[in-house]
Amino acid sequence: MKTFKNRFLYNIYYFLFWVVYFVFARFFFLMYYVDKTQELEASTIGKTFLYGLRLDASFAAYLSTIPFLLIMFSVIINPKIILKIIKWYTFIIITFISLLLLIDAGLYQAWGVRLDTSLLPYLNTPELMISSTSTFQLVSGIFAWILISLVFIQIFKKIHQKNSSKISFRNWLHLPFFLLMTAVLIIPVRGGFQIVPVNQSNVYFSESMFANHAAINFMWNFSNTLTHKTDGTNPYKYFEDETALNIINKTKNNLLTADTDSILTTTKPNVILILWESLPAKIVGSLGGEPNVTPNLNRLSKEGLLFTNFYANGDRTDKGIPAVLSGYYPQPVKRIMRMPNKTRSLPMLPKKMAELGYKTSFYYGGDLNFGNMNTYLRNAGISEIVDGSQFDKKDWNSKWGAYDDVFMKRFADDLSTQQQDPFFKIALTLTSHEPYEIKGEYKFGKETHDNQFRSAHFYTDSVIGDFISFAKKQEWYKNTLIVIMSDHGHSSPKHEGPYFSPKKFRIPMLWLGGAVNSKIKEINNYSSQVDFSYTLLDLLNGDKDDFDFGKNIFNTSDDQYAYYSFNKGFGIKNKNGFYLYDYVSQKPILYEGKNSQKLDSLGKSITQYSYQDFLERK
Repeated sequence: MKTFKNRFLYNIYYFLFWVVYFVFARFFFLMYYVDKTQELEASTIGKTFLYGLRLDASFAAYLSTIPFLLIMFSVIINPKIILKIIKWYTFIIITFISLLLLIDAGLYQAWGVRLDTSLLPYLNTPELMISSTSTFQLVSGIFAWILISLVFIQIFKKIHQKNSSKISFRNWLHLPFFLLMTAVLIIPVRGGFQIVPVNQSNVYFSESMFANHAAINFMWNFSNTLTHKTDGTNPYKYFEDETALNIINKTKNNLLTADTDSILTTTKPNVILILWESLPAKIVGSLGGEPNVTPNLNRLSKEGLLFTNFYANGDRTDKGIPAVLSGYYPQPVKRIMRMPNKTRSLPMLPKKMAELGYKTSFYYGGDLNFGNMNTYLRNAGISEIVDGSQFDKKDWNSKWGAYDDVFMKRFADDLSTQQQDPFFKIALTLTSHEPYEIKGEYKFGKETHDNQFRSAHFYTDSVIGDFISFAKKQEWYKNTLIVIMSDHGHSSPKHEGPYFSPKKFRIPMLWLGGAVNSKIKEINNYSSQVDFSYTLLDLLNGDKDDFDFGKNIFNTSDDQYAYYSFNKGFGIKNKNGFYLYDYVSQKPILYEGKNSQKLDSLGKSITQYSYQDFLERK
C-alpha cells in the first residue's frame, strides 16, 4: 500500500512542479516588463495568474505524460532505471524551456506577441539573432538562463529524492490504476470538461492586451502554433501569381446600382449588425425559401433593402466572422481565427469604424473562447465586449449560452441607455445552433433534425421581430442602419444536389432603419460576406484599402460573383451559372451555365491568392 501511495504522490508532485514553474514564468514576464505591469491594477495582475492557470495546467499535463507512463512501468521494470530516465528528461526540459522563457521575454518588446513559430525562420541564421542583441543583453541573458535552470533543477532534485527512494517494483496490481492516472491527464490538457478545448481565448479577459498576453502560457502558445504550422507551399497554385491576380481584378469594376450616396440618408449613421446563427435562405420566405419559418424577417424584408443573391463564404461561425469583419476568405482547410499569430495582422472593420469616431461593441450570449473568438475580437479593437459570463446560468440552455430572448433583451436594454453617437454594435445570436434548445413551443415539432432546426429559427425570428419593434420606438432609429445577416450557411433543411451546392451557402442580408433609403427595395447583385466591410466603409467614406478581397456590393456587372470555400474545395456563382470544385479529386463536382470555365479559373485564382496571403501572414 505504501508503494502505491508513493507512486501516486510522485505523479502529483511532478505535475504540480510544472504548474509552479509556469506560475513563476508569468511572474518573471511581469517583472521583465515592470513598467507595463505598473499600469495594471492589482486585481488585473492577479487575474493574469488566475486566468492563465488553465493553460499552465494544460502544458504541465503534456510534460507529465511521459513521466506518468514511466512511473506506471516502474511496476515491472527496476524503478532506479525509470527514475533516472525521468530525472534527466526533466533536467533537459527545464534547461530548454528556461531558454525559451528568456527568448520569449526578449522578443515581446519588438514583436508584441508571446513566443510562437515566428521565431523558427530566424534559427537558420543564429548569428543574426545574436548580433541583434547587445553584449550586456547576451551575457545577462545567459546568466539568467543558467540561474533559472539551476534553481528549478535543484527544486526538482529535492522533490525527486524525497519520493523516489520509496518506490519499489513488482506490484502488478498497480498497473491499471497508473494507466488510468496517465489517461486522466487528458482533462487538464483539454482544460476541463467543456465542449471546446482550452485555447488562447480562455485567458483573454482584459481590455489591456498586455494583461492578456501576460496570462498566456508561453510554451503552450509556442506548441500550439507549431501544430498549426504549414510547410510554406501553396497546394492551390494553378497560375502564376500575377495571372491569378489579373483574373480576379477583371471582375472588379464600378458599374453601380445607383449613386452610392443615395443608399443611405446620412453620411454617419449608427450601425447595428445582427449576425443570426446558421440561417440559410432555404427557410426564408422572402428569398424564395420555406414560407412559414421566418414570418417576421419576411415582413421586414418588404420594409427594408433586401439582398437577394448574398452568400456566406463558409459554413462555420469562426469562418463567417473574419469574412464579415475582416473581409477575409476562409481557407479550404485552415481557420485563421484559431491562429492568433495570423489574425493580429488582418484588417478589422471595428478598428476602421473607431477611426471614424464610432464606439464599438460586441455581444454574444455564449463562450467567446469558441474558435478563439475572444482573441480575434480583442485584436479587432472592440471597446466593449459582453459574453455569456454576464448572464445568469438559469437563462442558459444546457450547452451554448443565454437564450436569444434574454440575450437580445440585454442588447436592447443597453441600447435604450445609449448616449454616445455614432455607435457600431454587433450582436451574434446562438439559440438556433445545435442542439436547438429553445423556450416554448417547437413550432414545427422536434421529431426530426430538420424540424428542430426550423423550430429554433422560428423562435429566433420572433426575438428579432421584437427587437426591431423596440428599435423603431427609439430616438436613434431614424439615424441608424440595422443589418441582419446570417453568420454562415447550413446543410439543414436537406436540399437537392451536392452537399456543398450554393443552396447551402446562400444566406439573407437585410438593411433596415431610418438611415436606409426607403425607395430602394432589392439588390440582386451577386455578393458575399467578404464584400460587407468594403461596401460599408465605402458608404461611410472610410478607409477600405486594406480589404483586398472585398468588392462593392452595389456593382451591377454580370461578372459579379459570390465565392465560398469548404473542406478542400470551393464554389463560385454568378448571374450566368455556378462551378463547384473538389481539390482532392482535382475535378469539378458540378457546374452549370455558360462560361463555366471562366468561373473555374476565377475560383482557383481566388483560392490560390487568398491562401498565399494566409501563408504569408505572420
